[in-house]
Amino acid sequence: VLIADETGDIKKGTKTAGVQRQYTGTAGRIENAQVSVHLSYGSRRGRTLIDAEFYLGRNWAGTTAEHERRCAEQGVPPERASAVATKPELARR
Repeated sequence: VLIADETGDIKKGTKTAGVQRQYTGTAGRIENAQVSVHLSYGSRRGRTLIDAEFYLGRNWAGTTAEHERRCAEQGVPPERASAVATKPELARR
C-alpha cells in the first residue's frame, strides 16, 4: 500500500524554505511552520519512506523578484518555486 501523508515542523524564523504561517497538525492550529508531504510504502513485511517534498505556499512560490531572491537564498530550484503545488499534487509526483 502507498501512503501519502503530511507533517509539519514548527519553526521560529522565516528564512527556512517553506516556512510560513499555516495550519499544522503537529500544533493543531495555525503556526509558523514548515510542512512536507511524505510518500511511504507499507506491507505485512515492513514499511519504508519513498520520498518527501516540502510544501511551498504563496509566501514562497511565485515569479516576482522577491520570491526568486528568497528561493535562491535557500536553494529552492526556480522550476519548483514558480507556482504553488497542492499537497495532493506533491504526493502524485
